[in-house]
Amino acid sequence: MTHPAPATVGQLRESGWTSVPVKEELRRNAIARIQAGEPLFPAVLGYEDTVVPQLENALLAGHDVIFLGERGQAKTRMIRGLTELLDEWMPIVAGSEINDDPFHPVSRHARDLLADHGEDTPIEWVHRSRRYGEKLATPDTSIADLIGEVDPIKVAEGRYLSDELTLHYGLVPRTNRGIFAINELPDLAERIQVGLLNVLEERDVQVRGYKINLPLDLVLFASANPEDYTNRGRIITPLKDRFGSQIRTHYPLEVATEVEIARQEATPFEAEGVRVTVPEHMTEIVATLSHLARSSPHINQRSGVSVRFTITNQEVMVANAVRRALRHGERDVAPRVSDLEALPASMMGKIEIEALEEGRDAQIAENLVKAAILTVFKDRFSPERFRPIVAAFDEGAVIHAGEDVASGDYVALLERQPALREAVASLTAGDESPAAVASAVELVLEGLHLSKRLNKDAVGPKATYRARA
Repeated sequence: MTHPAPATVGQLRESGWTSVPVKEELRRNAIARIQAGEPLFPAVLGYEDTVVPQLENALLAGHDVIFLGERGQAKTRMIRGLTELLDEWMPIVAGSEINDDPFHPVSRHARDLLADHGEDTPIEWVHRSRRYGEKLATPDTSIADLIGEVDPIKVAEGRYLSDELTLHYGLVPRTNRGIFAINELPDLAERIQVGLLNVLEERDVQVRGYKINLPLDLVLFASANPEDYTNRGRIITPLKDRFGSQIRTHYPLEVATEVEIARQEATPFEAEGVRVTVPEHMTEIVATLSHLARSSPHINQRSGVSVRFTITNQEVMVANAVRRALRHGERDVAPRVSDLEALPASMMGKIEIEALEEGRDAQIAENLVKAAILTVFKDRFSPERFRPIVAAFDEGAVIHAGEDVASGDYVALLERQPALREAVASLTAGDESPAAVASAVELVLEGLHLSKRLNKDAVGPKATYRARA
């Protein structure tokens, strides 16, 4: 990456570069992006009509912002993405620890350097990726971490304790002329929150009573879980008052949005000699499972059901499908309903199940998976189209399915049970590979069982379907 050419303050002045506050910089670049019709966060889905307009208003108004929302709602991703609204390069006084503006220096180091060298003072260029600072709030976070502290090494070198050059700047001053974010703000001790009041209002910092004026130019973002106001800690009222905008985030409102997120965020499986295709109905089952969990009375909704719940379920489902295919010596892989038996490993660590009886966690999780399968099945099919299939079972048909059945066996099954072909074809969408056919057959059979049209004898991921009589 090449930065602009000016190397001294004088050359910078001659180039016509002008200094603007960071909030004005964000506003200017946000306006350009809005006018061009470009999204602020291309990788964040589902907020186009809810969160993003509020954030655009906050940027245009020049506000500091706090995001309120449960875990896994892309709060940190949005904050980090705001660095793209900064100018690509920014000049600072060479050697400055706090990104001093060459035209308006604030630190003792920068002021002395300009006094000695004037227009020949060297400058450096900082990329926008280095103008972002972030701190996860923890109870042991100190004022020294955020604002700064006296550096005993500098004192030992012979400087007076009252000398401003003995200061070791904290994270906030070091993000001067940039964006600073505090995650999980309520976890920050209240006495430390008090230390941020001046940063948000007066835009200066004070360290152990030093008589220094260190006006900072930054925009502050914070994230918090709404329940944290009364659980682990709280945000003190004066600090909340100093944030210009408070924006509530949310989980995806539509299953289709959750499907897009799963496809975008799940790590693709790559291995030599293996081709993985995830049928749309399988990703839809995973996404529907998350939506059902977010409305289930058995799940602690204050804790939330993170989007990471969807992503990890998708990854485990694909991993189980690959493992099963490898055992059968298959190169083409497509997840099936039987692969959903592997989901408890990825589910249980991401939800808090509220059950009166011990040991019901697994049953509740299993019922959620079944409800997701049935929901997708009913959305895709009407009951009338399965009469020929049910009639075939009434005449004595018995079908074995599950992890121990190779994909090719399902293709042979269609030859013996042609009534299944139409329903399978509507799911495969032209993909006639054995893996895709197997996935479609298992959804049809399990859907008929869950809608009480067929009986099922199951032992783990192995199943036998037969007529209800």
